[in-house]
Amino acid sequence: MKIHFNLITKLTFAIVLALVTFSCQDMDRPELGDYPEDANPVGGPLKFYVNFDLETTDPLKFAVDQIRANFPTDNPLTKSTGITGNAVTGGIPKKFIQYSKPNDWANTVSTGFTIAFWMKHAAPTQTEFPFAMQNADHWAKANLFALFEGSVSSPVIKLHIDDSKPGDKWFEWTGSKAITGIFDNQWHHLAFVYSSTTSDIIAYRDGTAFASNSNWGTQGTISFDTSKVGGFRIGGSGNPEEGWMNSWTGSIDNFRLYNTSLSATEVQSLVTAKQ
Repeated sequence: MKIHFNLITKLTFAIVLALVTFSCQDMDRPELGDYPEDANPVGGPLKFYVNFDLETTDPLKFAVDQIRANFPTDNPLTKSTGITGNAVTGGIPKKFIQYSKPNDWANTVSTGFTIAFWMKHAAPTQTEFPFAMQNADHWAKANLFALFEGSVSSPVIKLHIDDSKPGDKWFEWTGSKAITGIFDNQWHHLAFVYSSTTSDIIAYRDGTAFASNSNWGTQGTISFDTSKVGGFRIGGSGNPEEGWMNSWTGSIDNFRLYNTSLSATEVQSLVTAKQ
């Protein structure tokens, strides 16, 4: 009996020792290799980022959001040469990259946000939409979108935001506020920075701030009705069946959504690094 008990004890000890040894080895060296530290950990300000640089022939993997691994459900657009690496180019009517949602961006933008991306476009012959956040209850089927139109000498950019306060507002850069030089078919960096402190949106082109837009008065914090956010589109509108809501025909690279107001220095750093 004693011999049997000792045998069980020794076997139990051996099993425990083996499990501990395996666990330690697993902690020191993950089975699939060492993982790089996340430069934007969970809770960080960069909520959505697509740089189109994955070397793959799969259009969905090519357009994956590299911050939170959010894959598009559809990407019929064309891979092209970007400001660095790859980009995506539109040109197909009513086509765009479709994502389920821009991760948790819409839930966390109360005190400010930044929308930043590189664009390359000649003067459009129609009204075109580089991005849209879908909302089926809105007249445009989107509670956030931008539209571009106009000519080389008189470009027009309009940003539309509809939050749940309500606050359905247009922010327009046209006429004396026009962001000139964007329709020369060369790469330009655009950033739209909103601060709840000022209720202004400042538009940057290639790191230079253009006229701020205070159409919201004292709007302050933003609150999207996230239960109605149906998805996010790069290169298209919320309602492509509307004859004037045309898809983007230019190129887009390094598309970013932050839930914070980037400083002028931080915007410039994206331009300098071509990010």
